[in-house]
Amino acid sequence: MTSPPVRMTVLARVGQARAGILHTLHGDIPTPTFMPVGTQATVKTLLPEQVADTGAGVVLANAFHCMLRPGAERIAKAGGLHAFMRWPRAVLTDSGGFQIFSLAALRSISEEGVRFRSPIDGSRWFVDPERSMRVQMDLGADIAMAFDECIRLPAHPAEVRRAVDRTTRWAERCLAAHDRADQALFGIVQGGIDPEERRRSAEALVPMDFPGYAVGGLSVGESRADMAATLAVTTPHLPVGKPRYLMGVGTPEDLHLAITHGIDMADCVHPTRMARHGTVWSGDGRLQIKSARYADDADPIEPECDCLTCVRFDRRYVHHLVRAGEWLAHTLLSIHNLRHLQRRVERWRASILDGTFQPAPVP
Repeated sequence: MTSPPVRMTVLARVGQARAGILHTLHGDIPTPTFMPVGTQATVKTLLPEQVADTGAGVVLANAFHCMLRPGAERIAKAGGLHAFMRWPRAVLTDSGGFQIFSLAALRSISEEGVRFRSPIDGSRWFVDPERSMRVQMDLGADIAMAFDECIRLPAHPAEVRRAVDRTTRWAERCLAAHDRADQALFGIVQGGIDPEERRRSAEALVPMDFPGYAVGGLSVGESRADMAATLAVTTPHLPVGKPRYLMGVGTPEDLHLAITHGIDMADCVHPTRMARHGTVWSGDGRLQIKSARYADDADPIEPECDCLTCVRFDRRYVHHLVRAGEWLAHTLLSIHNLRHLQRRVERWRASILDGTFQPAPVP
C-alpha cells in the first residue's frame, strides 16, 4: 500500500504539547515547526538557501497571490512551486480564504464562492472551492488547504454559525474536487472564539478524514486569552495521529502558547515584516536596532545565536544599514528573526522529548 504524501509520527507528549516528525515527499520535518511565509513564492529579501539555513523545513506560499500573479498555470508549466522558486524542501499553500476575507470592500461571498476585484489591477475574479483546488493542484505544494470562510472578530453568533456551516460544505466540495495523489489536503476548523462552534466545526470535519487539520480564524484581533481558550477547546477534538496547524501565528509568546495546546505547525509574516521595520528578537526581548544606543555596540544582535547575521556582523553595522536604508538590513534582520524563532522551537521540542517542557503561562 502506498504511503500518504504527508503523515505524522508523534514521538512524545507533555500535557497537550507534542514532539514528532512530519513526513513529506520533500523531507521529514521535526515538529513542532515554524513555517516562514513566502507569500508570492519568495520569503521577502531572502534566497532559498538563506531560508533553509535558518532551520526551516517547510515554507508557505499563498495560492491567492500566486493565482493573481504570475498565475497558477504559468507556475505549473515551470514545474510547480518547488522548481519555480528553487526550494527543495516542503511547501504548503494557503487557499487564500484569509486574503479574500481581508478584501472586505472588494468582494462578495455567496454559497457558490467569492467574487472579488484584484487588489493589483482591479480585474474581476471568481473563486470557489473547485477553483481553489485546481489552483493549488497546479501549484503542486506538498500540502494544500481547503477553501474556507474566515470572519472578522468580534462577530454575531449567527454569523459565526453560518461561516462554520459554509466552511463545512466547502470542505466537502474541496475533497470531491481534489485528486492530486502526491499532495495532501488539510481541513480548516473555524468557529471564531465560540467553544460550541469550534467543537461543531471540528466534529463535522474529522469524519471527512483529512490527513491534517488547521485551526483558522485566529490572530485576527482577539486577545491572547481568547486565543488560548479557543485552542484549549479545539485541539482535543482533532485526531491525535494527524498534524495540527495554527494559521497566522508567529511571535515567540504565541508559538509557545500554540505548542502548549498541541499545535505542530504555525506560520506568520511577522518575523520578516518586523525585520523590515528594523526590529529584532533577542533573549532580552525586542530590539529597535535603529536606536542610537546601538551606533557603537560591537556585540552581535544575540550573542548566543548561530545565525549568519550574529556570527558575521555586529549591532553597530546593522544599525548603520538600517539608518542608511540599505536593503541588506532587511536580509540580515530577517535571517536573525527566523533563526531566533526556529531556535526557540527547537528548544521547546527538545524539552518535550526529554519531559521538561514548561507550558506557556495562562494569559
